[in-house]
Amino acid sequence: MSARRVPLGVLDLVPVSSGSTAGDAIRNSIDLAQRVEDLGFRRYWFAEHHLNPGVAGTSPPVLVALAASATRSLRLGSGGVQSGHRTALSVVEEFGLIDALFPGRIDVGLGRSGGRNFLKERVADRPEPGTTSAPRPAPTPRHVTEEGVLIPERPSLKHLIGSPLLALTAELLQQEGAHSAPYTELVEDVVGLLRGTYRSPDGIDPRPVPGQGADVEVWVLGSSAGESASVAGRLGLRFAANYHVSPATVLEATEAYRSAFVPSAELPRPYVAVSADVVVGATDAAARDLASGFGLWVLGIRKGEGAGPYPSPQEAARHRWTPEETLLVADRVDTQFVGSPDTVADGLGRLVEATGADEVVVTTITHDHADRIRSYELLAKEWRG
Repeated sequence: MSARRVPLGVLDLVPVSSGSTAGDAIRNSIDLAQRVEDLGFRRYWFAEHHLNPGVAGTSPPVLVALAASATRSLRLGSGGVQSGHRTALSVVEEFGLIDALFPGRIDVGLGRSGGRNFLKERVADRPEPGTTSAPRPAPTPRHVTEEGVLIPERPSLKHLIGSPLLALTAELLQQEGAHSAPYTELVEDVVGLLRGTYRSPDGIDPRPVPGQGADVEVWVLGSSAGESASVAGRLGLRFAANYHVSPATVLEATEAYRSAFVPSAELPRPYVAVSADVVVGATDAAARDLASGFGLWVLGIRKGEGAGPYPSPQEAARHRWTPEETLLVADRVDTQFVGSPDTVADGLGRLVEATGADEVVVTTITHDHADRIRSYELLAKEWRG
């Protein structure tokens, strides 16, 4: 199909492959940032994850600074920082510090995640707090949109509430007795501190330096039609919808954002980026082989064990799947775009049409770094036509 060729970006988890080290993963990510800049990708974001042996992306600001020093014009940012154990000032000062050296190149993506109560809020079947929209609709059954995009059933993740690893992560990231700021309040304060409009209850302008006046693009990351989409729209911010994390709810998230959107001085119309898991190979069969470790890697996350080192195709082939395991990862595996350059470009084009996306942010993980680079090269060439 013929579809709009919107700009491409990268979301990097800094994956650690089996048999390699965190240092290898970081060096690979810096190398990849340099490569995709030459390929014409618009932006490069780093995700934040903790206590995952297979993911070295623990600090987006540090990684952004490293990548910025190794590139020339590529936009760099977080996709995103976890709000549950951050304050607005810490976010503004960290990213303002980087912007002071690399002005006009830095994005801060704010994710509604982390903190002691986050998981319970996310898996509960109720509207997110702070939203003024109607109650969340019932889960949509698995279907394919008229554009040909798979919308899977929303999986139940309630079993993760009791995960000892997730509980320990929250405990270690947040000081004893500390409380996470309400997400809407944190986003409002980040914007206010950056733009110089924040005032304390007694009227003080804190004037954070670095920070205030920084030329930083603020994004809100969202997976549903709840609080994230609502605050992004109301404040006139850019919105990143997570098809790669929550494909079942991507359409309701983008629709809620556009419905809530109020034009701002920086953004006169809604602006949406949509993420996607992608692996491109020379042929469909070659790509499927490269992507064969993905399901096993997601399985560890969905079981509450964390992301382990990314398995090789040979290691993945030794796993014997149970029906329950297959079902647990089906939404992620079935919505990964895997294939030859034209197969994947066609699939991403359909995602653009279905969501009305202004950009696509691609996440590619393979066991070998060279295959990862080649996947981005093949996609860029095909996408440009």
